[in-house]
Amino acid sequence: MKYSIGVDMGGTNTDMGLVSENGNIIQRRNIPTNAYMELEPYVRDMMREIKAMVDEQSKLDGEPIQLEGIGIGAPNGNFYTGCVDNAPNLTIKGNLNFEKEIHKYLPVPVVLSNDANAAAYGEYVYGGARGMKHFIMFTLGTGVGSGIVVDGRLVHGSTGAAGELGHAILYQHGRKCSCGREGCLETYTSARGIVQTYCELKGVPVTPDITSKMIGELAHQGDPVALKTWETVGDQLGLAMANAVTFSAPEAIFLMGGPAQVGEPLLRPLRAAFEKYLLNIFSGTCQIRMSELRANEVAILGAAALLKMKN
Repeated sequence: MKYSIGVDMGGTNTDMGLVSENGNIIQRRNIPTNAYMELEPYVRDMMREIKAMVDEQSKLDGEPIQLEGIGIGAPNGNFYTGCVDNAPNLTIKGNLNFEKEIHKYLPVPVVLSNDANAAAYGEYVYGGARGMKHFIMFTLGTGVGSGIVVDGRLVHGSTGAAGELGHAILYQHGRKCSCGREGCLETYTSARGIVQTYCELKGVPVTPDITSKMIGELAHQGDPVALKTWETVGDQLGLAMANAVTFSAPEAIFLMGGPAQVGEPLLRPLRAAFEKYLLNIFSGTCQIRMSELRANEVAILGAAALLKMKN
């Protein structure tokens, strides 16, 4: 059996997994990303954990395992260069050449892309998008990410940074975004954006104890402000999705991430808005679906799936 390594590089922790050909995570390890200020010791310790997984599985299998390579999902990950380019949420700064550094320890293929692209390709290889050639993934979390697949290939664009639909401007002169612009989709449909909408509707200040998960729970209890919040978010996201359809004509749009787990309080208004705003020539051609990958596995599986990308 062949195995691959999936690495999810987050701002706080780096999760690693040994993944079998059929998409099962056999082993998992992690290290604290934010404990490092330099690339070299970070990769050294990451490779130590990867080698430990490989060695352990080789013992279990009774022979050295065949490793396809290492896939990495990272913030600001560049598929073309194998680098992470000045990610603002990492304590390790600069243009970080992971491919070059990893090859000092292990001469296997290394494929790197941003975390939303990895999630999309994980859906394509292991999840609900199997068999599809055209789809879009929206990831809702601290920010809003997206990955676009056309003709069975991830869209990277000329710079490797294509597909930033979370930073498409929804409202001119809208909320200030971390990217420096105003009115990005992310400022309205991320977890933070949802909290801000709820607090604005309720007329209270934003505080740390108010979370999108709490607003979801309140909606299921019938709280009118919470329900109105999700209606607003669903309308905003439905508009963004309808606009996305016009340029890539996907078979489906997949949704994943913590805020999406609220279910019908979001999905009902989202689907209604999507149909309302959708250009009529695309009517009935695109489904809105939830990711079929487990939330605690999608990042590692997505990173590992990058190795199966056709060049």
